[in-house]
Amino acid sequence: MSFVNLLLFPLRCFIHKDFHDVVDRMSLLNKLLFMMVHLFDKLNLWHRLPVFLGLLYLAARRHLHQEYNLINVGRKPTDVTSNRAVGKYNDPFNEGGGSEFPFFGRNMMPVDQHEKLKNPDPMVVATKLLARRKFIDTGKQFNMIAASWIQFMIHDWIDHLEDTQQIELRAPEEVASECPLKSFKFFKTQQTPTGLCDDIKIGHLNMRTPQWDGSAIYGSNAEVSKKVRTFKYGKLKLSENGLLEQDENGKIISGDVRNTWAGLLSLQALFVQEHNLVCDTLKKEYPELKDEELYRHAKLVTSAVIAKIHTIDWTVELLNTDTLLAGMRANWYGLLGKKFKDTFGHVGGSILGGFVGMKKPEDHGVPYSLTEEFTSVYRMHQLLPDTLQLRNIDATPGLNKSLPLTNEILMEDLIGGKGTENLSRIGFTKQMVSMGHQASGALELWNYPLWMRDLIAQDVDGTDRPHHIDLAALEIYRDRERSVARYNEFRRRMLQIPISKWEDLTDDEEVIKTLHEVYGDEVEQLDLLVGMSAEKKIQGFAISETAFFIFLIMASRRLEADKFFTSYYNDETYTKKGLEWVNTTESLKDVLDRHYPEMTEKWMNSNSAFSVWDSSPEPHNPIPLYFRVPRT
Repeated sequence: MSFVNLLLFPLRCFIHKDFHDVVDRMSLLNKLLFMMVHLFDKLNLWHRLPVFLGLLYLAARRHLHQEYNLINVGRKPTDVTSNRAVGKYNDPFNEGGGSEFPFFGRNMMPVDQHEKLKNPDPMVVATKLLARRKFIDTGKQFNMIAASWIQFMIHDWIDHLEDTQQIELRAPEEVASECPLKSFKFFKTQQTPTGLCDDIKIGHLNMRTPQWDGSAIYGSNAEVSKKVRTFKYGKLKLSENGLLEQDENGKIISGDVRNTWAGLLSLQALFVQEHNLVCDTLKKEYPELKDEELYRHAKLVTSAVIAKIHTIDWTVELLNTDTLLAGMRANWYGLLGKKFKDTFGHVGGSILGGFVGMKKPEDHGVPYSLTEEFTSVYRMHQLLPDTLQLRNIDATPGLNKSLPLTNEILMEDLIGGKGTENLSRIGFTKQMVSMGHQASGALELWNYPLWMRDLIAQDVDGTDRPHHIDLAALEIYRDRERSVARYNEFRRRMLQIPISKWEDLTDDEEVIKTLHEVYGDEVEQLDLLVGMSAEKKIQGFAISETAFFIFLIMASRRLEADKFFTSYYNDETYTKKGLEWVNTTESLKDVLDRHYPEMTEKWMNSNSAFSVWDSSPEPHNPIPLYFRVPRT
């Protein structure tokens, strides 16, 4: 035992026994940070602290995760991939740029479960614990634009490469009568040798580029990138009605066309409009720029706008607390804030000046990638309802700019080819306003859409597959197949206190009873998705704390490890006008106002385009943000 460990030995009784070995291996600084974090975790206190102290807790926890929860998978690339240009070397300013199909990284070592892929049976888990009984919404906090937005991001970031071998799951007799599909087939996740000699010899490949590079509208490879372009003035293809163009076979033309629905298509179309407007603005400002230069600069600007909206608008509504409002704005602007940064530029490193505009990228010694665990905590299909409630935009708005319903349309009629056809009939404005006025589903047990348990999946080119899938059961299977730790071990490895009994997870007696039915007393077998759905939420959080701590590290990493948000975030790369465009955009509302100026003025009462539009705006709070105390 080292001298430091001997000195701190009396404190071991304070530390949860599962962390003794981990803490023994930490440096002195990390031991002290862990003890501070662990104390607040034991007291369940960090989210009740004044904002500035809450930020200190999150900074300490993020540091620990940067030390212990970033694991490289696969050989180190020459440079981390980014699809902000076209070709083999897809970094336009560095010929040593990356390539397509990087490995998914890890936030923790894999936990092999190939002997337990069907224990308990995924269709039993889906039927007894996930399947929607009655729609539970998020109140006024989160709307259907917000639900569509996260799919827009997923189509930018992640998609596992599949094998050609199929697996079949059959519903056990005990739940068969309640399952929309008695059996279903799907492709295995392809396993790829990592070429490493360490403990991770097998990994999985990501078919999408993992940076914020707008892959959902620009594509993740040269072929798709060429298909979406007009090759005139840098612009992308767009139909006259403001929606995505379709090819001769009726398929949409966009950067990502797999598993779409009308909400996602609307956001793709909006940001094609944004790209094209940036092109017009840059052409007017810099008439000497040619098609390729306009395209590249507009792509950088639009991708940065998307990243900024996600950081300081969408996430702030997802985690609706003053502490996270301060934290997300600090990620972009630093603790000194927007006014200071706009006046004096980036000053004082990432803490004071934010990650955006740092002198050089920071990957903490681990090449950037998105991770298997990140994929798992972004399983948010409970956000989707059973129907979309279409609003009468010709009616006079009522109290808080509310609108009457005209009709409801089944979600099954808004996905795939049907969705494209119906969106053309509905129109962009009515679709967006209707989504703005409808609350999304809550990420809870018994709230997984039943229509997604009998779903037509698609190939990469948007072609329907012949076999329907039970997505709820498949998501349980995927986490096990990809060796993502189950709920309790996941928490341990993220330095969170594990549960020892079901009552630690929830006080809902019906949930506890059902957990006993499915898992017995074996809390270690609890699946991650089920645990996150059952977990008591922090007030203001639409997601679990378990999911949030993955967000904590990865949200920062997406910015700080990317040269286009750090060393290349300048006039030379973006143009002066392009950088001004990004710096003056603060929200999705700003983008909507540029293209549909009457929309938010007439129909949106809320502060954010991601909260329900007829909700009351947040009143002005005169207390400086860092000194506020969370609402209880």
